[in-house]
Amino acid sequence: MISIITAIHNQIDMNKIFFEYLKKNTKNEFELIIIDNKSTDKSADFFEKNNAKVIRNDANYSYPYSQNQGISASSGEYLFFLNNDIVVGKDWDEVLIQSMEKNELEVVTSCGVEKVETETQTKKLKRRWKRIKNILSLFGTHEKNLRRMHKIMYKNWDHFISERKTNFKGKVIEGFVGNTVVIKKTALDKIGLWDERIQGGDFDLSMRVKKRSIEVGDIKPIHIALDAFNHHYIRLTIKTKFPPFKDKENLISLEEKWGEENIAKYL
Repeated sequence: MISIITAIHNQIDMNKIFFEYLKKNTKNEFELIIIDNKSTDKSADFFEKNNAKVIRNDANYSYPYSQNQGISASSGEYLFFLNNDIVVGKDWDEVLIQSMEKNELEVVTSCGVEKVETETQTKKLKRRWKRIKNILSLFGTHEKNLRRMHKIMYKNWDHFISERKTNFKGKVIEGFVGNTVVIKKTALDKIGLWDERIQGGDFDLSMRVKKRSIEVGDIKPIHIALDAFNHHYIRLTIKTKFPPFKDKENLISLEEKWGEENIAKYL
């Protein structure tokens, strides 16, 4: 059993795509924990009908607050923190767990459009996705168009994923891609929960793990598994106007917490 934790606010069209691929491509038995931040488009109902465990909040809460709610409700050994605006590849979870075991990692992320094996390849992917997104988004972000973007980007998604699994099996690089973060539950004893003051939780997590790896040495820095690729729509659906976070008064910037010197040192 693995635990998949995802926070949402509306975006029903994206949620349908997200769940379809999750159900089709996840290898392990999983519990899906949805943190619903007061959706008004029946997204919470959709996930409940599909047997997800839905935590319904009375307002829109920040990312780290929502993730910690998910941890409290989880029972899996591996915690998968996923954005809802992603498409997962075939056996994505098994590939990530195998990479963690092979490379003795307790925190790992998939790769994606945001970062792959080289800067050159990353730029190539980003340029391609930007062109497709900018043109097709003119016709809206409804379900049919979102699927069309993904199809044009990869042509044959399963083949694209299979090639990466073959070419980069077990290979990792230090870094992170924040839309898919996997934490072994035992690692929480070392690094703690998500810091509920930092909305950019993936950056803060990366720095905390890096700091611990240097000062204590009982955990390795976050790495990206190059054989696990999940597609992220990258702020395409965020054009929707979200209500302010209910816990916004609690939030501080990364700079306020860490200072410029430590950001340069650990990030």
